[in-house]
Amino acid sequence: MSAIDQFINAIAAAGLAVPEVIHGDGMLHRYSTSGKRGDQSGWFVLHDDGDIAAGAFGCWRTGMQQTWCSKEVNTLTPSQRRAHQQRMQAIALQREADKAQRQQEAAATAAKRWEAAATATAGHPYLARKGIQAHGIRAEGEALLVPLRDVSTTLHSLQSIGPEGDKRFQPGGRIKGCYFSIGKPKGTLVVCEGVATGASIHEATGHAVACAMNAGNLQEVAQALHQKYPKLRLILAADDDALTEGNPGITKASEAAKAVGGYFTKPDFGSDRSESDTDFNDLHQRAGLDAVKTCIEAAAPVAQGPVFPPLEDVGDSGAWPDASPLPDALPPVAPFDPELLPEALRGWIVDIAERMQCPPDFPAVGVITALSGLIGARVVVAPKQHDDWRVVPNLWGLVVGRPGVMKSPALSEVLKPLHRLESNEREQWQVAHEAWELDTKVAELAGKANEKQAAAVAAKDPAKARALLAPTDQPTEPTMRRYVVNDSTVEALADLLVTNPWGLLVYRDEVHGLLCSMDRQGQEGARGFYLTGYDGNQGHAVERISRGHSYVPRVCIAMLGGIQPGKVQSYVREAVNGGAGDDGLLQRFGLAVWPDIEREFKLVDRWPDTPAKQAAYAVFERLNQLKPATDDEPQEWRFSPEAQAIFYEWLIPFETGIRGDDLHPALVSHLAKWRKLIPALALIFAQVDTPDTNGVIHERELIRALAWAEYLRTHAERLYAAALVPETAGAHALLAKIKLGKLCDSDGVMWESFTPRLVAVKSWAGLNSVDSVRKAADLLTDYGWLVRESLPIGPAGGRPSERYLIHPALLAGRQA
Repeated sequence: MSAIDQFINAIAAAGLAVPEVIHGDGMLHRYSTSGKRGDQSGWFVLHDDGDIAAGAFGCWRTGMQQTWCSKEVNTLTPSQRRAHQQRMQAIALQREADKAQRQQEAAATAAKRWEAAATATAGHPYLARKGIQAHGIRAEGEALLVPLRDVSTTLHSLQSIGPEGDKRFQPGGRIKGCYFSIGKPKGTLVVCEGVATGASIHEATGHAVACAMNAGNLQEVAQALHQKYPKLRLILAADDDALTEGNPGITKASEAAKAVGGYFTKPDFGSDRSESDTDFNDLHQRAGLDAVKTCIEAAAPVAQGPVFPPLEDVGDSGAWPDASPLPDALPPVAPFDPELLPEALRGWIVDIAERMQCPPDFPAVGVITALSGLIGARVVVAPKQHDDWRVVPNLWGLVVGRPGVMKSPALSEVLKPLHRLESNEREQWQVAHEAWELDTKVAELAGKANEKQAAAVAAKDPAKARALLAPTDQPTEPTMRRYVVNDSTVEALADLLVTNPWGLLVYRDEVHGLLCSMDRQGQEGARGFYLTGYDGNQGHAVERISRGHSYVPRVCIAMLGGIQPGKVQSYVREAVNGGAGDDGLLQRFGLAVWPDIEREFKLVDRWPDTPAKQAAYAVFERLNQLKPATDDEPQEWRFSPEAQAIFYEWLIPFETGIRGDDLHPALVSHLAKWRKLIPALALIFAQVDTPDTNGVIHERELIRALAWAEYLRTHAERLYAAALVPETAGAHALLAKIKLGKLCDSDGVMWESFTPRLVAVKSWAGLNSVDSVRKAADLLTDYGWLVRESLPIGPAGGRPSERYLIHPALLAGRQA
């Protein structure tokens, strides 16, 4: 096989589209990885001269890059190795030059957009919701435009912020070291993450603020500003990501403060902090600008310390073993088939997924869960023909995906029909409540008039006076129907369920915080409340210190949220290994999906499919009118004789299978909840497709539900496998970090070896403890990517430690 053919195979094996023509001239060439004209995100360099061919390739859009050599690096002679390293260095220079050109083109585009944009006002939905002024931000249609400049005030990129808060950067634009500035520095300069955070700090203190946009950019910005303004007092104002692994907000801000010898502070929310409170804008909205000012003034100095330098050379690499590919960390999952959805919803969900370029699994699970909450306990299904077993169709949905894969926007889109229903309900309630307030005032006036009249006749006619003072019926305060609850205590949720007895949907953008909050000591009551809420037909007593005892006759909760892979892995591990989460709460998320993400981005710029959207919204409108059989009893639906036979045909082998010893107990516990999931899905599909069948669920709806079971089974297996093979996942994560050149000091100098502690302090997901890094590194050692070396015990004694030397092939790739 020729060198060019080998190079082509390497590109294809990496999951990239292959260029139509391969040039072996040692020059960098761009090409399309999406098949679209004008797309130049792919690149490659190939040196095809001499007896050893070498090159590199990648994709700017995904950040993927990889080096290639026609021979194993550890088989090269010293002279061949030097020649190979020189080629890799030349490729690195070319790639940097190409990167600079892309950034220059992005900067030119950003400048044109900025000049064409209008001045934004504080009335913009995002600014109004955050309670901040515009501070020079501009508007491009419905989106805000935030300029990103370096310390020389050169515009490099833009961040756009939509009305709902969705944020995007200018494609190809430079972010590192760039920031959005508010105010002019006068002795103090505050560096923070987001625009809303920076605006709250400036409005509270008057200090100039530099918004670095993300935690990973804090140190770059702080160092650039410190170099330009060495006499300024720099304050690093951290986001407190307490519910995120490793708390990146505090970790990165602390590192940045230490790097510049600056000051550090974080928001203080007090003892009543909610799970959504993380930054100074949250503190602004919760406690006011004075609270923000107090925290900024309390910033404490951080001693500047040296960053760990790169370790010594690894020496002769000729003795290195051949590295082998790591085994797959996660089992494959079935892709989502739109045919799984009822026809009235299908076009809408497909349109959302295509326009957002997200897996259709996300909006599909979202819409089914949303409908289950809307239906609630108004309708139940009797899965058996001669039994009093009844299933309430409220379901729990969970979508797993890393940040940036459009989990939240997809779920927000499918929840819009519920929000519209709630908005309409709020308007009607407002009118009714105003009328009630007037009736109450009239009743009060009538009571006072009766008191005066009674006082006048009391001496002469006590009986008449007594009749005048008798209590009268007071107008009943109207209640508002609720549909979605985002952030509520159990006590408040219980009160809502008293006035919404047929059920509610609890939605959390990041459900990990809710799960972890219920793991804490003292939260057993909250956990029990949610466990009861999954059944949908059980009562629950709530004890309050200040308000005494109350009882909710029917707790019916549908739940929906997103979670990141690293967080779900740690939580599942707790549930599997008998931790606080080992009580079946996680297993109740029957609609849990962890889809693969398409590496190739396709630009879709079109209007939404209005007819499909209207058809889906009509389903929500119709089901909003769904009535129970009586004020206290739900409608009861049953399977047709044909569907009943199909259900039994599925149920018998299913029950037999989960009673065996072939499956992990955690997976068995998850699958056991399908006794509810399958009948509930069939009932929901019948409510959408065939609502006028006199309470009968036919074969088509049940077969569709069973097809969901086959699809969801693969996702459940991935979910629990992620916890059963954590070392493999950690090894994949650590190898990816090495390949991407993330093991480096603050000057970008790559490490040639490392200790587990050095990696653990970076707080990467799945690698945030010394033990997790050691396990991952040991597995990479077994497959030849690292070599473990024991370090001598110091004069103070202690246990022996180790460091890991990195394979020269990875070093060459990182330098490329």
